[in-house]
Amino acid sequence: MSTAALLGIALASVVLLLVLIIRFQVHAFVAMMLVSILVALVAGMPAADIVPTLIQGMGGTLGSVAILVALGAMLGRIIEVSGGAGSLAHRFTGWLGPRRVPAALTAAALVLSIPVFFDVGFIILVPIIYGFCKAARVDPVKFGLPVAGIMLATHVVVPPHPGIVGGAAVLQADVGWITLLGLAICLPLAVLSQYVGGWLNRRRYAMLPATAEQFAAFDAGSGDKERLAAPGVGVVLSLIIVPLLLIMLGTTGATLLPKGDPVRGVLSFIGAPVFALMVAIGLAFFLIAKRQGWSNARTSEVMESALPPAATVILVTGAGGVFAKVLTSTGIGAALSGSIASAGLPLLLAAFLISLALRAAQGSATVAILTTCGLLAEAVASGGYSTVQVALIAVAIGFGGLGLSHVNDSGFWIVTRYLGLSVADGLRSWTVLTTVLGIAGFLLTALLWALMG
Repeated sequence: MSTAALLGIALASVVLLLVLIIRFQVHAFVAMMLVSILVALVAGMPAADIVPTLIQGMGGTLGSVAILVALGAMLGRIIEVSGGAGSLAHRFTGWLGPRRVPAALTAAALVLSIPVFFDVGFIILVPIIYGFCKAARVDPVKFGLPVAGIMLATHVVVPPHPGIVGGAAVLQADVGWITLLGLAICLPLAVLSQYVGGWLNRRRYAMLPATAEQFAAFDAGSGDKERLAAPGVGVVLSLIIVPLLLIMLGTTGATLLPKGDPVRGVLSFIGAPVFALMVAIGLAFFLIAKRQGWSNARTSEVMESALPPAATVILVTGAGGVFAKVLTSTGIGAALSGSIASAGLPLLLAAFLISLALRAAQGSATVAILTTCGLLAEAVASGGYSTVQVALIAVAIGFGGLGLSHVNDSGFWIVTRYLGLSVADGLRSWTVLTTVLGIAGFLLTALLWALMG
């Protein structure tokens, strides 16, 4: 089949995927599986090979993704239920002082959002945001906007969040390097989120009546007793920092030590993200569950409650792997790779723009990241890129999935409703903030690409 025909199939598959998800409200998992089968048939894949290809794509992706997402969800759930998020926010505020409450909340949100999914983490912090806003006599959007911005930025580029973990599996990128690079870029983005959020809040946004009623009824002091029993900030930080340090050890060992070195093998095992998260879960059991007086049954119940929402995320991520496998096996990936090379468009820029376009079109950052990784997997594999460069490509795709959050994004509604923003005001503030952070994140990624190239 000609290159033009293969590219036409690729374009039609993406359009069909978007139509199914947006227009007909088909679940992303079902839509991806259906489109993958149709692409295989239209591209001429033998019927006997289609199902084995789907299974290979699903299994190859979920082999690493399912474990990471499940463990990350469990760890986040333990921190959530124990009240650790509130403890973290209050201690950061105490460190930075009352005048720097917005900066303190943004810093706490950056740390909390590493193990906790965006929507869950933001909802956890809403009572904290309301309490501090009532004390400061300002609307929730003043403190909440930059908090939501940095939490979403972390969600799209820092493992164990599903989009970037699934994208790493598709691109065969090193999760340790993605973690290091993603966190390094998110640190200045936290400052930028605070600055841009403040600039956007120069004008006053009329609060939605339902949110105004909820905010007026909120009692800032109702959670004091719960906070006294919550785990300390040192415990919460330990659960987040320890696995990150282990992953860094593994990445450093793989970079500095020669192959075959026994120390490198040990560090690779210790620094494997799966092992690092298992260590964090073990620490959470002793530092939180036991100290909170939870029985083993209660601890198991809390951990199990994290799995139903994680299961949907895992399935969608696996379907993204199926789509990527079909695109590769049918030769579409190679055709796209050749076209990018002949067009002269830098791969890093193409990765960001494709992901940004898909994000704007269908709303889900996870779907945008996974679809872009599938489309570019062949170009990355055949491009001779270094381990760090492949990780930077994955990060660029992640930041593409950050921008242009609007009405087709569930996160848009979570943020606007809790902060009391109308749709128009949400587009003026939240959409602008996510887009600025996405572009800034990509520019920092491009700078690292140039420095490490």
